[in-house]
Amino acid sequence: MMKHSLQLEAFKAQDARSSRGCRTQRPTLTAQERSQEHHHQPPRLPHRQGTMLLATFKLCAGSSYRHVRNMKGLRHQAVLAIGQELNRRAPGGPTPAAWINQVRRRGSLLGSQLEDTLYSNQELAYIQQGEEAMQRALGILSDQEGWKKESQQANGDEVLSKVIPDVGKVFRLEVVVDQPVERLYEELVEHMEAMGEWNPNVKEIKVLQKIGKDTVITHELAAEAAGNLVGPRDFVSVRCTKRRGSVCVLAGMATHYGEMPEQKGVIRAEHGPTCMVLHPLAGSPSKTKLTWLLNIDLKGWLPKTIINQVLSQIQVDFANHLRKRLESRPALEARC
Repeated sequence: MMKHSLQLEAFKAQDARSSRGCRTQRPTLTAQERSQEHHHQPPRLPHRQGTMLLATFKLCAGSSYRHVRNMKGLRHQAVLAIGQELNRRAPGGPTPAAWINQVRRRGSLLGSQLEDTLYSNQELAYIQQGEEAMQRALGILSDQEGWKKESQQANGDEVLSKVIPDVGKVFRLEVVVDQPVERLYEELVEHMEAMGEWNPNVKEIKVLQKIGKDTVITHELAAEAAGNLVGPRDFVSVRCTKRRGSVCVLAGMATHYGEMPEQKGVIRAEHGPTCMVLHPLAGSPSKTKLTWLLNIDLKGWLPKTIINQVLSQIQVDFANHLRKRLESRPALEARC
Protein backbone atom coordinates (compact mmCIF):
# COMPACT_ATOMS: atom_id res chain seq x y z
CA MET A 1 0.00 0.00 0.00
CA MET A 2 2.78 2.42 0.94
CA LYS A 3 4.63 1.83 -2.35
CA HIS A 4 1.41 2.28 -4.32
CA SER A 5 0.69 5.54 -2.48
CA LEU A 6 4.18 6.83 -3.27
CA GLN A 7 3.66 5.99 -6.95
CA LEU A 8 0.42 7.96 -6.98
CA GLU A 9 2.05 10.94 -5.29
CA ALA A 10 4.91 10.85 -7.81
CA PHE A 11 2.40 10.67 -10.66
CA LYS A 12 0.47 13.67 -9.31
CA ALA A 13 3.62 15.74 -8.83
CA GLN A 14 4.99 14.95 -12.30
CA ASP A 15 1.63 15.63 -13.93
CA ALA A 16 1.37 19.00 -12.16
CA ARG A 17 4.88 19.93 -13.32
CA SER A 18 3.96 18.97 -16.89
CA SER A 19 0.89 21.19 -16.80
CA ARG A 20 2.92 24.12 -15.52
CA GLY A 21 5.56 23.43 -18.15
CA CYS A 22 3.01 23.97 -20.90
CA ARG A 23 2.93 27.70 -20.11
CA THR A 24 5.14 29.40 -22.63
CA GLN A 25 7.67 32.11 -22.00
CA ARG A 26 9.52 34.33 -24.46
CA PRO A 27 12.95 32.80 -25.21
CA THR A 28 15.93 34.76 -23.91
CA LEU A 29 18.11 36.21 -26.69
CA THR A 30 21.75 37.18 -26.45
CA ALA A 31 22.77 40.85 -26.40
CA GLN A 32 24.13 40.55 -29.93
CA GLU A 33 20.88 39.03 -31.21
CA ARG A 34 18.79 41.74 -29.52
CA SER A 35 20.99 44.40 -31.08
CA GLN A 36 20.70 42.78 -34.48
CA GLU A 37 16.93 42.57 -34.16
CA HIS A 38 16.70 46.24 -33.16
CA HIS A 39 19.15 47.87 -35.55
CA HIS A 40 18.94 45.74 -38.66
CA GLN A 41 16.37 44.32 -40.99
CA PRO A 42 16.98 40.70 -41.98
CA PRO A 43 17.92 39.88 -45.56
CA ARG A 44 15.32 39.53 -48.27
CA LEU A 45 15.71 36.13 -49.82
CA PRO A 46 15.80 35.57 -53.59
CA HIS A 47 12.40 34.60 -54.94
CA ARG A 48 13.36 30.99 -55.74
CA GLN A 49 15.06 30.41 -52.39
CA GLY A 50 12.22 32.09 -50.50
CA THR A 51 9.67 29.92 -52.30
CA MET A 52 11.58 26.75 -51.41
CA LEU A 53 11.86 27.79 -47.76
CA LEU A 54 8.19 28.69 -47.66
CA ALA A 55 7.29 25.28 -49.05
CA THR A 56 9.53 23.64 -46.47
CA PHE A 57 7.85 25.53 -43.63
CA LYS A 58 4.46 24.66 -45.03
CA LEU A 59 5.39 20.98 -45.04
CA CYS A 60 6.61 21.23 -41.44
CA ALA A 61 3.44 23.01 -40.33
CA GLY A 62 1.34 20.26 -41.88
CA SER A 63 3.33 17.25 -40.71
CA SER A 64 5.12 18.07 -37.46
CA TYR A 65 1.86 18.62 -35.61
CA ARG A 66 -0.47 15.69 -36.13
CA HIS A 67 -3.54 17.63 -35.04
CA VAL A 68 -2.82 20.43 -37.57
CA ARG A 69 -2.92 18.23 -40.65
CA ASN A 70 -6.66 18.55 -41.16
CA MET A 71 -6.98 22.18 -40.00
CA LYS A 72 -6.51 24.06 -43.26
CA GLY A 73 -7.36 27.48 -41.84
CA LEU A 74 -4.85 27.28 -39.00
CA ARG A 75 -2.17 25.80 -41.23
CA HIS A 76 -2.74 28.54 -43.80
CA GLN A 77 -2.42 31.24 -41.14
CA ALA A 78 0.79 29.71 -39.81
CA VAL A 79 2.35 29.54 -43.28
CA LEU A 80 1.30 33.10 -44.07
CA ALA A 81 2.89 34.33 -40.85
CA ILE A 82 6.14 32.55 -41.66
CA GLY A 83 6.07 33.88 -45.21
CA GLN A 84 5.58 37.44 -44.00
CA GLU A 85 8.49 37.03 -41.61
CA LEU A 86 10.73 35.82 -44.44
CA ASN A 87 9.69 38.63 -46.77
CA ARG A 88 10.37 41.18 -44.05
CA ARG A 89 14.07 40.30 -44.00
CA ALA A 90 16.43 42.84 -45.67
CA PRO A 91 20.23 43.02 -46.21
CA GLY A 92 22.39 43.77 -43.20
CA GLY A 93 20.62 41.47 -40.75
CA PRO A 94 21.92 38.52 -38.81
CA THR A 95 23.72 35.70 -40.54
CA PRO A 96 21.70 32.62 -41.57
CA ALA A 97 23.26 30.64 -38.72
CA ALA A 98 22.17 33.24 -36.14
CA TRP A 99 18.65 33.37 -37.53
CA ILE A 100 18.35 29.58 -37.57
CA ASN A 101 19.40 29.51 -33.91
CA GLN A 102 16.63 31.98 -33.14
CA VAL A 103 14.12 29.80 -34.97
CA ARG A 104 15.29 26.74 -33.03
CA ARG A 105 14.90 28.55 -29.71
CA ARG A 106 11.47 29.78 -30.69
CA GLY A 107 10.29 26.43 -32.03
CA SER A 108 8.72 25.31 -28.79
CA LEU A 109 7.04 28.70 -28.43
CA LEU A 110 5.53 28.43 -31.92
CA GLY A 111 4.29 24.92 -31.15
CA SER A 112 2.66 26.08 -27.93
CA GLN A 113 1.02 29.03 -29.68
CA LEU A 114 -0.39 26.66 -32.30
CA GLU A 115 -1.67 24.41 -29.48
CA ASP A 116 -3.37 27.38 -27.79
CA THR A 117 -5.25 28.28 -30.97
CA LEU A 118 -6.37 24.71 -31.64
CA TYR A 119 -9.09 24.63 -28.99
CA SER A 120 -12.16 26.68 -28.27
CA ASN A 121 -12.78 28.01 -24.78
CA GLN A 122 -15.25 25.18 -24.20
CA GLU A 123 -12.72 22.55 -25.27
CA LEU A 124 -10.09 24.06 -22.99
CA ALA A 125 -12.63 23.92 -20.16
CA TYR A 126 -13.20 20.20 -20.83
CA ILE A 127 -9.44 19.56 -20.80
CA GLN A 128 -9.07 21.38 -17.50
CA GLN A 129 -12.04 19.54 -16.01
CA GLY A 130 -10.55 16.17 -16.97
CA GLU A 131 -7.19 17.05 -15.41
CA GLU A 132 -8.89 18.30 -12.24
CA ALA A 133 -10.85 15.03 -12.02
CA MET A 134 -7.57 13.12 -12.25
CA GLN A 135 -5.90 15.15 -9.52
CA ARG A 136 -8.89 14.87 -7.17
CA ALA A 137 -9.26 11.12 -7.73
CA LEU A 138 -5.55 10.48 -7.19
CA GLY A 139 -5.74 12.57 -4.03
CA ILE A 140 -8.48 10.30 -2.68
CA LEU A 141 -6.52 7.15 -3.51
CA SER A 142 -3.33 8.54 -1.98
CA ASP A 143 -4.95 8.81 1.44
CA GLN A 144 -4.66 5.30 2.90
CA GLU A 145 -6.57 6.06 6.09
CA GLY A 146 -10.20 5.20 6.76
CA TRP A 147 -10.85 2.52 4.14
CA LYS A 148 -13.22 -0.28 5.19
CA LYS A 149 -13.46 -3.68 3.53
CA GLU A 150 -16.73 -4.29 1.70
CA SER A 151 -15.91 -7.68 0.21
CA GLN A 152 -13.05 -10.00 -0.68
CA GLN A 153 -13.21 -12.72 -3.30
CA ALA A 154 -11.46 -16.09 -3.25
CA ASN A 155 -9.11 -14.93 -6.03
CA GLY A 156 -7.94 -11.97 -3.94
CA ASP A 157 -10.11 -9.26 -5.53
CA GLU A 158 -11.01 -6.76 -2.87
CA VAL A 159 -13.54 -3.91 -2.62
CA LEU A 160 -13.08 -1.21 0.00
CA SER A 161 -15.13 1.90 0.77
CA LYS A 162 -14.72 5.25 2.44
CA VAL A 163 -16.86 8.32 3.10
CA ILE A 164 -15.24 11.51 1.77
CA PRO A 165 -16.49 14.92 2.98
CA ASP A 166 -18.27 16.85 0.19
CA VAL A 167 -17.98 13.80 -2.06
CA GLY A 168 -19.86 10.97 -0.39
CA LYS A 169 -19.17 7.26 -0.26
CA VAL A 170 -16.57 6.01 -2.71
CA PHE A 171 -15.56 2.46 -3.57
CA ARG A 172 -12.10 1.12 -4.33
CA LEU A 173 -11.43 -2.09 -6.25
CA GLU A 174 -8.00 -3.72 -5.95
CA VAL A 175 -7.24 -6.59 -8.36
CA VAL A 176 -4.33 -8.27 -10.12
CA VAL A 177 -4.84 -9.23 -13.77
CA ASP A 178 -2.64 -11.78 -15.55
CA GLN A 179 -2.07 -9.46 -18.51
CA PRO A 180 0.44 -6.64 -19.13
CA VAL A 181 -0.54 -3.00 -18.74
CA GLU A 182 -0.53 -2.47 -22.53
CA ARG A 183 -3.23 -5.12 -22.96
CA LEU A 184 -5.56 -3.49 -20.42
CA TYR A 185 -4.93 -0.06 -21.89
CA GLU A 186 -5.88 -1.37 -25.29
CA GLU A 187 -9.19 -2.75 -24.04
CA LEU A 188 -10.17 0.04 -21.65
CA VAL A 189 -9.06 3.05 -23.69
CA GLU A 190 -8.46 2.25 -27.34
CA HIS A 191 -11.51 -0.04 -27.55
CA MET A 192 -13.63 1.76 -24.99
CA GLU A 193 -16.71 1.79 -27.19
CA ALA A 194 -16.69 -2.03 -27.33
CA MET A 195 -17.21 -2.39 -23.57
CA GLY A 196 -20.90 -3.11 -24.06
CA GLU A 197 -19.89 -6.33 -25.85
CA TRP A 198 -18.34 -7.90 -22.76
CA ASN A 199 -19.64 -6.02 -19.71
CA PRO A 200 -23.36 -6.75 -19.11
CA ASN A 201 -23.62 -3.76 -16.77
CA VAL A 202 -22.94 -1.45 -19.74
CA LYS A 203 -25.29 -1.27 -22.69
CA GLU A 204 -23.32 1.23 -24.70
CA ILE A 205 -20.43 3.68 -24.52
CA LYS A 206 -20.07 6.25 -27.25
CA VAL A 207 -17.32 8.82 -27.71
CA LEU A 208 -19.09 12.12 -28.41
CA GLN A 209 -15.98 14.24 -28.92
CA LYS A 210 -12.23 13.76 -28.82
CA ILE A 211 -10.14 16.74 -27.70
CA GLY A 212 -6.42 16.37 -28.26
CA LYS A 213 -4.75 13.10 -27.43
CA ASP A 214 -5.77 12.80 -23.76
CA THR A 215 -9.38 13.99 -23.41
CA VAL A 216 -12.73 12.64 -24.61
CA ILE A 217 -16.40 13.32 -23.90
CA THR A 218 -18.43 10.12 -23.59
CA HIS A 219 -22.03 9.01 -23.21
CA GLU A 220 -22.57 5.77 -21.30
CA LEU A 221 -25.86 3.91 -21.04
CA ALA A 222 -25.93 1.54 -18.06
CA ALA A 223 -28.11 -1.54 -17.75
CA GLU A 224 -30.71 -2.10 -15.06
CA ALA A 225 -29.31 -3.52 -11.82
CA ALA A 226 -30.36 -5.29 -8.62
CA GLY A 227 -33.21 -7.16 -10.26
CA ASN A 228 -34.44 -4.01 -11.99
CA LEU A 229 -34.72 -2.17 -8.67
CA VAL A 230 -32.24 0.27 -10.20
CA GLY A 231 -33.64 1.39 -13.52
CA PRO A 232 -31.66 2.47 -16.60
CA ARG A 233 -29.16 5.26 -16.04
CA ASP A 234 -26.93 7.19 -18.39
CA PHE A 235 -23.83 9.30 -17.85
CA VAL A 236 -22.16 12.11 -19.78
CA SER A 237 -18.54 12.35 -18.69
CA VAL A 238 -15.24 13.97 -19.53
CA ARG A 239 -12.41 11.44 -19.45
CA CYS A 240 -8.68 12.09 -19.25
CA THR A 241 -5.98 9.50 -19.89
CA LYS A 242 -2.32 9.96 -19.04
CA ARG A 243 0.83 7.95 -18.45
CA ARG A 244 3.87 8.69 -16.34
CA GLY A 245 6.54 6.04 -16.69
CA SER A 246 4.93 2.63 -16.30
CA VAL A 247 1.78 3.99 -14.61
CA CYS A 248 -1.37 4.65 -16.65
CA VAL A 249 -4.24 6.65 -15.14
CA LEU A 250 -7.74 6.83 -16.64
CA ALA A 251 -9.84 9.47 -14.89
CA GLY A 252 -13.15 11.23 -15.37
CA MET A 253 -16.19 12.95 -13.94
CA ALA A 254 -19.64 14.16 -14.97
CA THR A 255 -19.87 17.09 -17.36
CA HIS A 256 -22.43 18.96 -19.42
CA TYR A 257 -22.54 18.42 -23.16
CA GLY A 258 -25.21 20.38 -25.01
CA GLU A 259 -25.53 17.90 -27.85
CA MET A 260 -26.46 15.07 -25.47
CA PRO A 261 -29.54 16.17 -23.49
CA GLU A 262 -31.29 13.91 -20.99
CA GLN A 263 -33.09 10.97 -22.58
CA LYS A 264 -36.75 10.15 -22.01
CA GLY A 265 -37.21 7.22 -19.62
CA VAL A 266 -33.55 7.29 -18.51
CA ILE A 267 -32.27 8.93 -15.32
CA ARG A 268 -29.14 11.05 -15.88
CA ALA A 269 -26.74 9.90 -13.15
CA GLU A 270 -23.33 11.42 -12.46
CA HIS A 271 -19.78 10.22 -12.00
CA GLY A 272 -17.87 12.06 -9.32
CA PRO A 273 -14.09 12.19 -9.59
CA THR A 274 -13.24 8.62 -10.51
CA CYS A 275 -10.22 6.85 -11.96
CA MET A 276 -8.46 3.61 -12.79
CA VAL A 277 -4.76 3.21 -12.09
CA LEU A 278 -2.80 0.57 -14.01
CA HIS A 279 0.78 -0.37 -13.28
CA PRO A 280 2.94 -3.50 -13.58
CA LEU A 281 2.80 -5.78 -10.56
CA ALA A 282 6.02 -5.53 -8.57
CA GLY A 283 8.22 -8.51 -9.45
CA SER A 284 5.85 -9.64 -12.25
CA PRO A 285 5.84 -7.03 -15.04
CA SER A 286 3.66 -9.28 -17.23
CA LYS A 287 0.82 -8.80 -14.71
CA THR A 288 -1.09 -5.62 -13.92
CA LYS A 289 -2.25 -4.18 -10.63
CA LEU A 290 -5.56 -2.42 -11.28
CA THR A 291 -7.08 0.02 -8.80
CA TRP A 292 -10.51 1.43 -9.62
CA LEU A 293 -11.94 4.34 -7.63
CA LEU A 294 -15.71 4.44 -8.20
CA ASN A 295 -17.81 7.43 -7.18
CA ILE A 296 -21.35 7.60 -8.57
CA ASP A 297 -24.48 9.53 -7.76
CA LEU A 298 -27.26 7.33 -9.15
CA LYS A 299 -29.91 10.00 -8.56
CA GLY A 300 -33.52 9.01 -7.99
CA TRP A 301 -35.04 7.68 -4.76
CA LEU A 302 -32.93 4.70 -3.79
CA PRO A 303 -32.11 3.37 -0.30
CA LYS A 304 -28.42 3.68 0.55
CA THR A 305 -28.20 -0.03 1.33
CA ILE A 306 -29.22 -0.87 -2.24
CA ILE A 307 -26.86 1.71 -3.71
CA ASN A 308 -23.90 0.40 -1.73
CA GLN A 309 -24.68 -3.19 -2.68
CA VAL A 310 -25.08 -2.34 -6.36
CA LEU A 311 -21.86 -0.31 -6.65
CA SER A 312 -19.61 -2.80 -4.88
CA GLN A 313 -21.07 -5.66 -6.94
CA ILE A 314 -20.54 -3.67 -10.17
CA GLN A 315 -16.82 -3.54 -9.38
CA VAL A 316 -16.58 -7.26 -8.63
CA ASP A 317 -18.47 -8.10 -11.83
CA PHE A 318 -16.28 -5.75 -13.85
CA ALA A 319 -13.09 -7.55 -12.80
CA ASN A 320 -14.53 -10.94 -13.71
CA HIS A 321 -15.86 -9.81 -17.10
CA LEU A 322 -12.61 -8.02 -17.92
CA ARG A 323 -10.57 -11.17 -17.29
CA LYS A 324 -12.86 -13.20 -19.54
CA ARG A 325 -12.59 -10.61 -22.27
CA LEU A 326 -8.79 -10.53 -22.12
CA GLU A 327 -8.60 -14.33 -22.19
CA SER A 328 -11.02 -14.68 -25.10
CA ARG A 329 -9.37 -12.14 -27.39
CA PRO A 330 -5.81 -12.44 -28.73
CA ALA A 331 -3.53 -9.59 -27.80
CA LEU A 332 -3.49 -6.84 -30.41
CA GLU A 333 -0.85 -4.20 -30.88
CA ALA A 334 -1.32 -1.70 -28.07
CA ARG A 335 0.30 1.50 -26.91
CA CYS A 336 0.45 2.89 -23.40
